[in-house]
Amino acid sequence: MAKGSSFHPALAVSNIKNNIPITLDLERVQYGTWAELFKVHARSHRVLQHIITPAEFTPPSTAEEKELWATLDATVLQWIYSTISTDLLHTIIEPDLTAMAAWTRLRDIFQDNKNSRVVALEQEFSHLSMADFPNASSYCQRLKELSDQLKQVGTTVSNDRLVLQLVLGLTPAYNTVGTFIRQTSPLPPFYQARSMLTLEESGLAKQAASTASALVAASPLDVDDPPHDSVSSSPLYNGGKKSHTRPSGKKNGGRNGGRGRGGGGGRHGGGPHHPAGSSAWGQQWPNSSPGGPWQWAWPWTPPPCPYPAGPAYWARPNLMSRPPQQPGPGVLGPRPQAYAASGPTPTPTDIEAAMFTLGLNPPDQN
Repeated sequence: MAKGSSFHPALAVSNIKNNIPITLDLERVQYGTWAELFKVHARSHRVLQHIITPAEFTPPSTAEEKELWATLDATVLQWIYSTISTDLLHTIIEPDLTAMAAWTRLRDIFQDNKNSRVVALEQEFSHLSMADFPNASSYCQRLKELSDQLKQVGTTVSNDRLVLQLVLGLTPAYNTVGTFIRQTSPLPPFYQARSMLTLEESGLAKQAASTASALVAASPLDVDDPPHDSVSSSPLYNGGKKSHTRPSGKKNGGRNGGRGRGGGGGRHGGGPHHPAGSSAWGQQWPNSSPGGPWQWAWPWTPPPCPYPAGPAYWARPNLMSRPPQQPGPGVLGPRPQAYAASGPTPTPTDIEAAMFTLGLNPPDQN
């Protein structure tokens, strides 16, 4: 404490949380970090002697010095109360408590029973695994916290042991970086090993994201077996090259049935697309009306076809036994019509009836 000073820098601190963001509690033991931050803050504001008695300490003698000492001690005690949990506050608080007494009680709470604490901390430190943490950063942070707590109870953890324990707890995905770290001689510092691990984690995340994007881009709708309840919005499904559902009946050969596996295409194709399980020579397929979902469309206007085509042609139960139809117009125009002799239909004569009866009843051989 500076003598003769009118204003002390510790009195200018309005919010201790800005300088000591850690809240000390019993659930998450961070006493070492909290104590170090508190000592740095107290030293920078010239009040370290209120929590740690220096070797050369001169107590205040005058009334003004005693008053300033009491004011600064209350300020440091307020810093302590503001940076601990409610449970710890109820544990250590009592009337007329000094800052040094509160500091000593907190140290005893977290550093008593050293042998038992060493056993518990060593157990957790030796069995720590990265699989129990959401990322590499939290895994490394917990390792560092355990090593600091072991140091506070009298067991120092060397850098080599800390780095080897870091490598030991890695998951199989980090075997490459783990092998590189442990084969480095001498072993890198802990902060450098932590940086290598976090960089490897970032690279693996980017690789997984690119692989997922490639799989999504390489998985379009299967054009060889499209769903029967949805079709392409384009009038040309797959460019009009061939039908996309293979019929289960016999092959639809011929000039009118289309070439290839589908029944709706071909050079002179005029019929719609055949869904699975139908045959061009058999039954009528569903949705064959004009404009139906499986209507076949060519990217150009087909030339006039001299052979029967259209839905009426395909709707017959058996095309092999179909009656003759009136042919359509040819490529060069309407076909000439053959003229038949007009007149009444001739009736059978007696000779024809006799020959028919003779064919049915052979003559008597006697």
